[in-house]
Amino acid sequence: MTRRPAPHPRRTVLALTVLLAAAGSGCGIGTTGPVQAGAPASGVQRPGTEASTVRLYFAGPYGTRPVTRPTDAPLGPRQALGLLLEGPTPAERERGLTTHVEPEVAGRLSATAGDGAVDVVVPVQVSSGELDVTAVSQLVCTAAHADVPGGLPATEVDVRIHENGTVSTRPWTLRCGPGGNAAPVTG
Repeated sequence: MTRRPAPHPRRTVLALTVLLAAAGSGCGIGTTGPVQAGAPASGVQRPGTEASTVRLYFAGPYGTRPVTRPTDAPLGPRQALGLLLEGPTPAERERGLTTHVEPEVAGRLSATAGDGAVDVVVPVQVSSGELDVTAVSQLVCTAAHADVPGGLPATEVDVRIHENGTVSTRPWTLRCGPGGNAAPVTG
């Protein structure tokens, strides 16, 4: 049987000192005081309060992006589109959000909600490109996510786009996809 030599007392003291120093330094949190970190957390409502929100779709650097805004009551498609036409707030613009819905559409757009569908009348011709694809997605997804009678999920609400300021017998029927892009209804 071989015998191990006894540890040197200085090495033992040094190892113990290093261990105590490491333990004393804590979990890596510095000794700085409070640091400004922004607004307090939000999102949880007080019990008994009923807040409503509306979802608007703006153009971002990587496609359309939803924005949720608080409202006093549920908004129908016409009111939601009215907020969309006002454009993004300064805070939303700071996040890179814009709108592709041109100013000539504002004030000349109408929306009527029915059971599981919304008719949107635009003053321009969609088929000629006067209303670009992103603008169409903004309108369709904002209308579909508003308070539409029928209780359908937004991705199943038919949004019928009527061109040139008149109600047509053959509108463009679209739905808002899960990614915030309008797609034609087939079948």
